[in-house]
Amino acid sequence: MGLGSTAKKVQTISDMAEKMYKQVQQIQQRIINLEEEVDDTHATTEELDRQLTEQRELLLAIAEEQGIDGEAVLADVAIDDAEADSETDTEQAASVSTDGSATTTEQ
Repeated sequence: MGLGSTAKKVQTISDMAEKMYKQVQQIQQRIINLEEEVDDTHATTEELDRQLTEQRELLLAIAEEQGIDGEAVLADVAIDDAEADSETDTEQAASVSTDGSATTTEQ
């Protein structure tokens, strides 16, 4: 093996290493950006949660002024939602494709 062939291989390896280094830098920057987005999303979520709690308390206070049991209304809605979810799950489990493929719950 000649010296020129070795130099060419070393150059090829060097070029590959440089490309990989650039890719690692790009991935690192993308991760940093994603971390920033996650932090922003977390802050937004916390603020929305705080506002939702305030609004709920306000609505319950208004309902109480109007002689409405707000907690009972919320409980009824929760029961209705649970029943609707249960019906949807039952319908999905009962549905069978005519071509013999698996249903949503079987996949």
